[in-house]
Amino acid sequence: MAWEEIRSAGGLAVITGAASGVGLAAAHHLAREGFEVLLADVAEEDLAKAADDLHALGATVHTRLTDVSDADAVTALAETAFAIGPVAVVMNNAGVGIGSSTWEAPEVWRKTFDVNFFGVLNGVQAFVPGMIEAGRPAAVINTGSKQGITTPPGNPAYNASKAAVKVLTEQLAHEFRQAGAPIDAHLFVPGFTYTGMIAAVMPEKPAGAWTSEECVDYLFGRVARGDFYILCPDNMVDEAVDARRVLWAAGDIAENRPALSRWHPDWTDAFAAFEKGETGP
Repeated sequence: MAWEEIRSAGGLAVITGAASGVGLAAAHHLAREGFEVLLADVAEEDLAKAADDLHALGATVHTRLTDVSDADAVTALAETAFAIGPVAVVMNNAGVGIGSSTWEAPEVWRKTFDVNFFGVLNGVQAFVPGMIEAGRPAAVINTGSKQGITTPPGNPAYNASKAAVKVLTEQLAHEFRQAGAPIDAHLFVPGFTYTGMIAAVMPEKPAGAWTSEECVDYLFGRVARGDFYILCPDNMVDEAVDARRVLWAAGDIAENRPALSRWHPDWTDAFAAFEKGETGP
């Protein structure tokens, strides 16, 4: 389904994690495209401010406090959305990043998965049946992470949750295709983006980071091309480097290298040469 058809048909765009960062930037972008927007978040004050800012720009805005880890709350969000009108875009974007270890703090793993994975699954299961029944051009955009693709060491719970989002979204796209549904699925994978999560530890935007607005503009440029995998570059990593890092990660399995060989001391030189394009896959 071409994005132009979705945009022309219009309707409501629902964004979770919409009170700040990428979610808020997406709400502004979609409002400029002519969609009504429904902002969902757990941060009540930020949600109200986000709505006020969009109202001031002439957008038609609705809000709902929503904890995406609560399936009933997301079902209620969907009921609110379909009562407003036809749903054209669902962006399952809400997420958390909490430090983790493989053998410690099981509660961190559960919280991370409850929001980052089950929050997305709840969104899919609450909205997709009604979108299919409506039979209108529409799109589901799920926010993943490069950490769910190349899985760098450092935060295994976050990586695993975002890897699960990747698999879910791939399966969703296949099932849409098999069902002949006029709905596109997209896996949105931001690069280094300066959001509130980053600002909490870095008060000033690093030169290497993109703004949320840059990231969202790139996202919808790629959506307009019909791309499924949308890996955003940033001011340090371009598309070519991203592609080679993904190929290297897949090569760990195909060539039976040590796990996460990119960060293994015995493979440092080989990876550096590969990343520069000096060696083949």
